Amino acid sequence: MDFKKLIVQSWNHTLKVIGPVLLITLVQLIISVITFGILAPVTMAGYVQSLLRVAREGRKPEIGDLFSQMHLFLPLFLFYLLVVVVTVIGFTLLILPGFMVICFVAFGSFYLLPLMTDKNLGLFDALKTAWDHAVSPPVSDHLIVAIIYVIIMSLGSSLPFAFLITQPMATFILVGAYMEKVTLEVADETGADGRPGGEEGSDGDRQHDDNKQE
Repeated sequence: MDFKKLIVQSWNHTLKVIGPVLLITLVQLIISVITFGILAPVTMAGYVQSLLRVAREGRKPEIGDLFSQMHLFLPLFLFYLLVVVVTVIGFTLLILPGFMVICFVAFGSFYLLPLMTDKNLGLFDALKTAWDHAVSPPVSDHLIVAIIYVIIMSLGSSLPFAFLITQPMATFILVGAYMEKVTLEVADETGADGRPGGEEGSDGDRQHDDNKQE
């Protein structure tokens, strides 16, 4: 994976829709705060899907996109509630288990939201697929992307209003890596000749040619 290209593309995507993306980022934060985090997971799912469409289709993000995935409210809310509870328990017992939970979830569920919004996978199927993507070789690529994402998000939380830039940029890195994973997955399924079962297709073509000659 070309990490430099991924970062540059993410920055360019952010600048391309800077006005709408600043607005939708701010509104997503406000909604999360005034609902005490209850709507944070599902509006973030809409946010991720909106920026995925920016990267894929060049479509400008809209505030309504935040509510486009409301059918995922319950599974996402329960999942993130479970993560918060387990993390708090980990920090209560010892600090290290809490950090281990955070790292494990961040690593294993990195592609969870785009898999649910773009592929329409259920929570458990999305978690399994996200984990498969995370541990597929080379694992170092996924680890580096996740670290880049965390660093950019951390910069946003350490500087006033910086999140308005760092959150969309980090999200574009997420969806950029996701699209590359999906592209590779489709290529593996279709085969080198661009058709399912490329080798069998070649044999079928040769048999068809033989029949024509007879």
